[in-house]
Amino acid sequence: MSGVIGFIGLGVMGEPICRNLLRKSGRAMLAFDLAAEPLARIVADGATAAKSVEDLVGGSETIFLCLPSAKHVMSVFSGILPAIRSGQTVIDLGTSDVGLTRAFAKQLADKGALWIDAPIARTRQAAQDGTLSVMVGATPEQFSKVEPLIRHFATDVTLCGGTGAGQVTKILNNMVLFETVNALAEAVAIAKHSGVEPKLLLETLSKGSADSFALRNHGMKAIVAREFPLRAFSTEYAMKDLSYALELGAQAGLNLRGAALIHEIFEETIDKGMGDAYFPVIAKLIDPSGFPE
Repeated sequence: MSGVIGFIGLGVMGEPICRNLLRKSGRAMLAFDLAAEPLARIVADGATAAKSVEDLVGGSETIFLCLPSAKHVMSVFSGILPAIRSGQTVIDLGTSDVGLTRAFAKQLADKGALWIDAPIARTRQAAQDGTLSVMVGATPEQFSKVEPLIRHFATDVTLCGGTGAGQVTKILNNMVLFETVNALAEAVAIAKHSGVEPKLLLETLSKGSADSFALRNHGMKAIVAREFPLRAFSTEYAMKDLSYALELGAQAGLNLRGAALIHEIFEETIDKGMGDAYFPVIAKLIDPSGFPE
């Protein structure tokens, strides 16, 4: 078990992250996923397939989770908790509820194990290239222990504070992203109806104070390109992350009107059957005439 990495969740982001860990860490790896195809690909690359979550935990020293939502993490946690032993570390790469994260950390701490929240940011291409940004909730000592492993798939690794701080930071990252993408969709819609070519608009904005990662990626590669793939960060997942931000705002007694409006827009987008599509598809809601079927 010494030094073995366990990896649970080989989805759109998880599979390339797992592959980078496998190739760069030099450590043995156990992998688990309910889908046979990505598991077979990772095994072909040199990992060993675990029979179950409990089997994986039993054979690993450090366990990574890359799962779509808190619901999936809760399901896996029910298999982790009985099998976890003192000295093991679980690193959650997904975006999840802050209170739940802190509850998981306490339950593992009671057994002498460690739960670290380390949600990832950036694109699927960044996951493949090993250039993700990771926001970590841990003590400085815990951070120094896991940072070298995380750097096998990330170029920016930030210690954000204690347990849960990584989740708070990632949730707010996504809140700002969603509000920015909505602004870009509105700008593109106005440009189309006002005689300015959308691609030229965003290229020009990228040279000024309106430039952003969202503009260069979500704006240019999705809204202007009219590309809203199904196997990407969907509207339903975006709404889930935004609900975490609204919950944090409510707990702080804050009125987040911008975030609340985006939540309504996401709800309407889902109601119109676009919940599975890449979330910049909200552009279709703003200007249906700009996206003829």
